[in-house]
Amino acid sequence: MSWLEHEGDQTKVMMGRRSAQGWSEPRLVHQGSDLFVNWADFPGIALFDNGTIAVHWLREIGPSSFDYQVEIALSRDGGASWSEPLIPHEDRSFAQHGFVSMLPAGAESLAVIWLDGRAYGADRSEASTTPDAMQLRATTLISDGSLGRDVAVDLQTCSCCQTSLAATGDGTILAAYRDRTDGEIRDISVARLTVDGWQRPVTVHNDGWELAGCPVNGPAIAADGHDAAVAWFTGANDLAAVKVAFSDDAGRSFGAPVRVDLGNPMGRVDVELLEDGTALVSWVEWTGGNEALMLCRAEREIGCVAQEVLATNSAGASVNFPTMARLGRDIFIARTQPDETGDRIAIRRVRLTEID
Repeated sequence: MSWLEHEGDQTKVMMGRRSAQGWSEPRLVHQGSDLFVNWADFPGIALFDNGTIAVHWLREIGPSSFDYQVEIALSRDGGASWSEPLIPHEDRSFAQHGFVSMLPAGAESLAVIWLDGRAYGADRSEASTTPDAMQLRATTLISDGSLGRDVAVDLQTCSCCQTSLAATGDGTILAAYRDRTDGEIRDISVARLTVDGWQRPVTVHNDGWELAGCPVNGPAIAADGHDAAVAWFTGANDLAAVKVAFSDDAGRSFGAPVRVDLGNPMGRVDVELLEDGTALVSWVEWTGGNEALMLCRAEREIGCVAQEVLATNSAGASVNFPTMARLGRDIFIARTQPDETGDRIAIRRVRLTEID
């Protein structure tokens, strides 16, 4: 896992690794006084199949608070040393580049996607047929540090919602993100990367959420074989809801969604797909004036068949965006936990048998 720490005027990008013996000592990946630190857009980590580790973060590059670029460093020795940072996007303009997702795509390759603001501003209109819109763009990163082409997946997306990646059994990569239409409908789309390149995105469900701004609440996607599941937050029809939809054709289409929240969700979802076709969905919900980190095991057409409150937070600050990772029959859920001394990272381990 990866996280940020402050030390004086410096920000440190840190990582740790868990084995059968427990967590390693934290390792420093990168530090600087010019890192872009944001509660919703945070570093990420991925592991190549050959053992190389990749960590990404954001660095300020211009006079505006929206001018920053993505940087990625690689380690081939378990995090003891790191390469010089590389930039996955070909665009070097003063613009927003962030909300990155990385996922293994072969033995020595990662798929990398991000939101890209190169089309904003009159002098950048040539970058897109849809000026002044955020784009979803993608590339491939090889473990030797070489990059593939920087390609557009969608030329008009929501501007600041998290992205998510998953891989099907045949190696197809699925990218989930919050889309945007000319009429300001901001529903969830999924694009597929096959041997023929990125395919035309499909809408997961027509919620019809019209919003003239970004909700800062991206989707999550998981896959197993030809099955996939997408979880997301929507405020369509002035009703806050967390939903999950399933696909049995490797993300080409999705069935009708089921709602899993308790009635007052904040969203901030994550999802893992299990062997039996059910999905574990996590999200944050308001309960009794406090934040509650929720976990639900959801079935198609039914919704939650088991549900648990994993943690509650009554502090003035937030748990932010909890994230899940699966290791065998264990699910690890990490969150920001505020207390009287500041923030710390809290991790909860859930055995799948606990919610069977």
